[in-house]
Order: sequence, then structure tokens, then C-alpha cells
Amino acid sequence: MTHAIEVSHLTKRFGDVLAVDDLSFTADYGKIVGFLGQNGAGKTTTLRILLGLSNATGGTTSVAGKPYAQLEDPLGTVGAVLDGGKFHPGRTGLNHVRALALAAGLPQSRADEVLEMVGLTEAARRRAGGYSLGMRQRLGLAAALLGDPKILVLDEPANGLDPQGIRWLRDFLRHLASQGCAIVVSSHLLSEIAQTVDEVVVIGKGRSIAQAPIHELMARGQGGIRVAGPDVERLRGLLEADGAAVSGDASGLVVADRTGEQIGRVIAANAIVISELAQISQSLEDVFFELTDTATTEVPS
Repeated sequence: MTHAIEVSHLTKRFGDVLAVDDLSFTADYGKIVGFLGQNGAGKTTTLRILLGLSNATGGTTSVAGKPYAQLEDPLGTVGAVLDGGKFHPGRTGLNHVRALALAAGLPQSRADEVLEMVGLTEAARRRAGGYSLGMRQRLGLAAALLGDPKILVLDEPANGLDPQGIRWLRDFLRHLASQGCAIVVSSHLLSEIAQTVDEVVVIGKGRSIAQAPIHELMARGQGGIRVAGPDVERLRGLLEADGAAVSGDASGLVVADRTGEQIGRVIAANAIVISELAQISQSLEDVFFELTDTATTEVPS
């Protein structure tokens, strides 16, 4: 099955600066993928290459199985918001989106539809130059949705949104994903990403550090899963035989590299008696810094 987005061994140099270094990751339909990295990690550069706005030094990128430049219907394939979107401050939000619809050969009614989708109907006839940062983000998202694409690439879409707006965005993206959309979201709001995405791609200094479902990534961190009960020593033996990293003693184990579901299957299959099976509290921010700090130490400058 073709990935919605595929980045393969991507490299980008700006003179002597290596901005992206042999980076690979994928995003599939029906999933929201968080694209995370510290400032200067190469996130925006990667997204610009993916969307045909910059040329790669090496490697390949594809959208719906093709390089962006080869898409027959770019607007109907992928929608994007980079840097909050671009608009003329003297135009109303409605006229901005109508102009884009006209250029794309879409009916003017589509502009009204996407503005309603992002909650800008009441502000549609106001000049976009007077919009708040959060409203500009919604306007950019409306433009990205014009062609009804099944792939979205969003760079910091929650920037400037108030808590109500962030919750709206989360629910909106989850709805789109449930309709089969593939969504890549670059963001520094890690607590929000943790509540929104299905998978996470973490990069550091242009290199891939991790790609995994969000629950697996959280389980990998030093938090892990705590298991207690009368049969934990027998469980330890089974998990260690399977290569799991297990610490603790008879009073309780900590399993660092297995999810609760994976451990639960071992427990059920072997009729093991336990009194506790719980994730040790750890935030995505904790895991992110753990991963990126390790990468900074290991990757030479």
C-alpha cells in the first residue's frame, strides 16, 4: 500500500550547513503524525522540500506516491499551511479564499464552505489584516482545505490559538483523520501533540531519532509500565526471555520497553496473577527531551 507521505534518505545542504541528514519517515491515511524536533532540527526545511518549495541535495520525497511536482491535481491531493499561510492584509478573508478558489478552477461556493468548516463565517467579510494570529491560522487552514485533499501538512497550526481554539483544532483534525485523511503536524506544543496524534516522528540535527505510535513512544521512556502482584517474578522471566528491559524486585517491576497491552497479553496467556498494571506517569515533553538530548550527545556537530 502506498504511503500518503514518504520521505526517504532525504539530505539538504545550505553551503557548509547540513540541515537534513539522511532523514526517512512515512505517514499513512487515517493517521495524524506529529513531526517534532528542536528549533533548527530541519522540520520546516523537510516540509518545504516535500511540497516542492525547495530542492533536495539527496534522497526523495513523495506525496500520494509521486514527487509533488508530478501530481496531476496538487490542490486536490495535499493541502498545506506553512508560516501561517500568506494573504493580502487589505483583502477580506472571504475574498482571499475566493481568489484561491478561482485560480484553482473551483466554484466560489467552496470558499464559503471551507470558511464555515474552520469557524470563520462571521469574520469572513472583515479584512484579513485585522485578524488575530489564531484567526489567520484558521484562514490558512481554510485555504488548505479548498481542494478537499486527503493529505494535510500543517506547520505549527495551533500557534496563536486560545485554549478553546486548540481544542477545536484537535477535534477537527481527529474528524478529518477518521474520514481517511493523512495529517502531518509540526508543533512545539508537546502537551497538545500528545492528545492529538497517532504517531510521532522525532528528529534532531536533521536526523531521524524515532518514529513510533504515540503510546509506544511513551512506553519507551524512562517512565515505563509498573506491574505488581504475587506472580511478578514469573512474569519477569517471561518478559526477559522475550528481550524486554525489566527492573525492580518482588514488590513491583518496571518494564521500560513494552506497552501495557503487550504485557497484558503475556499475563493473560500465562494465567499470571497481578494486582497492578499501570503506566508510570511521564509526559511527551519528558520523552522528547530524553530522546533529543541523547541524539545531541551522540551526533557530532
